[in-house]
Amino acid sequence: MAELAPIHLALADRLAQLIGADYVARDEDTRRAMSEDVFSQGGVAGLVVAPATTEELAQVLEAAHQAGAIIVPRGGGMSYTSGFVTDQAGAIVIDMRRMDQVISVSPEDMLVTVQAGATWAALQAAVAPHGLRTPFWGPLSGLSSTIGGGLSQLNAFFGAGIWGTTSESVTCITVVLADGSILRTGSAGTTGGSPFFKHYGPDLTGLFCGDCGALGIKAEITLRLIPAPAHEAHLSFAMPDLATTARATAALARTNLASEVCAFDPNLAKIRMRRASLLQDVKTLAAVIGAQKNMFEGVKQGAKMALAGRGFMDDAGYTLHVITEGTSQAQVEEAARTLRDLIKGQGGREIENTIPKAMRAAPFTPLNNILGPDGERWVPIHGIVPLSQGEACWQALDALFAAYGQDFEARGMTSGYLVTTISTTGFLIEPVFFWPDARYGIHETTLEPSYLAKVPKLPANADNAALVDEVRGKILDIFERFGATHFQIGRTYRFAQTREPVTWALLKAIKAHLDPDHRMNPGVLGL
Repeated sequence: MAELAPIHLALADRLAQLIGADYVARDEDTRRAMSEDVFSQGGVAGLVVAPATTEELAQVLEAAHQAGAIIVPRGGGMSYTSGFVTDQAGAIVIDMRRMDQVISVSPEDMLVTVQAGATWAALQAAVAPHGLRTPFWGPLSGLSSTIGGGLSQLNAFFGAGIWGTTSESVTCITVVLADGSILRTGSAGTTGGSPFFKHYGPDLTGLFCGDCGALGIKAEITLRLIPAPAHEAHLSFAMPDLATTARATAALARTNLASEVCAFDPNLAKIRMRRASLLQDVKTLAAVIGAQKNMFEGVKQGAKMALAGRGFMDDAGYTLHVITEGTSQAQVEEAARTLRDLIKGQGGREIENTIPKAMRAAPFTPLNNILGPDGERWVPIHGIVPLSQGEACWQALDALFAAYGQDFEARGMTSGYLVTTISTTGFLIEPVFFWPDARYGIHETTLEPSYLAKVPKLPANADNAALVDEVRGKILDIFERFGATHFQIGRTYRFAQTREPVTWALLKAIKAHLDPDHRMNPGVLGL
């Protein structure tokens, strides 16, 4: 039993007065559930508090500050790097999911302002009727992941091939600091100003991007809008091997034509196909048909997908999938020709484009992928390297996994890779582990009940978990050797250890100014 300490009992009563007793959770089940992410479990939270407005959030943090409590912000909970999982028991977890409103959409100013707990799916639903979109418009987990969490951790995927990561679509942020004071960045920090522009003096918006909640809690976020591209094309290729896949991926990034790029190795491709159910196939088919410009085109594309089935991936090996978009069909067709010629020139063989079509038609799907098809635990780890280093880094990682191949096979463990691009400079490699082990509470609450019912509940296996930790450590060694950067730094990536002394001194000074008692998500980023 994780009993509440007197400090928590007194603080709970105070917070209940401020925001309502229903939004201050004291029960152990909730506190435990909110103290774990997809990969790790930490000290059990003292309270879980869910404010609804910026003003409530400020009042909560002021009261917690006065009580001397540790604060940990939590969004959708999709971290796998201990972004909000701390070893210290008794922290006050701020559950941001109640702050889920799209505050305003302004087609005139081309801006959208959201509360930080809004999901990427909710944002897309709010701006799409206006024919608009944010440049970067969400990670694959956008059904559950919050925009505040994405900005704190940074994301890859939809739109990232051209527009870069989350922060590059943001203008201004309203942040509540550890003592409850409210800070506004960019043009919003001007007396009487509005949040239309990121740059006015030093970039304070950027300071709070990728901070993992170490510097304050994001309350409201303004993102810029662009006209939603009216046309898109989808390309898929079977590639001869890892080396040609890597070279083609880097070449795609240099064109600045592909809004999304993703490559799979044979292992991950097979797992993805096994994990998808027949019902999911039907839902995806319906989404693809609905996404077309007219019913005839929808039926035609749906028929192609149905005829292809899943057999098009049977002997594909490495695969590369590309999406390009634009304002006219002619523009998109020209870009597709350029990309097709480029990949074929690298040895690619065009295959049915089911995967990129499905990704665009139903971008935010239920997060059943956080367990393997046989109930195995799942965790990724990633690094971003220069385009020129992508192939060599991927080869080094592959050699590491080959060295562990027999051990993995004996234990029923599997690995794979997802590779993507970040604008014209970043080559992101994401090794993925699947291993037999007990699932956590977060799996029970995140996965669809129909999927959970199909997969076995496996026993705990500390030896398998230890091996995953061992290999992850060696992966970090390789990434460090290649000078990789990382999203979702949390408490996993070696951020503090690899900062130059002057850089680290500045970061520590900023932390000390904004959070002098080090009570805001202590330990994250190494701070």
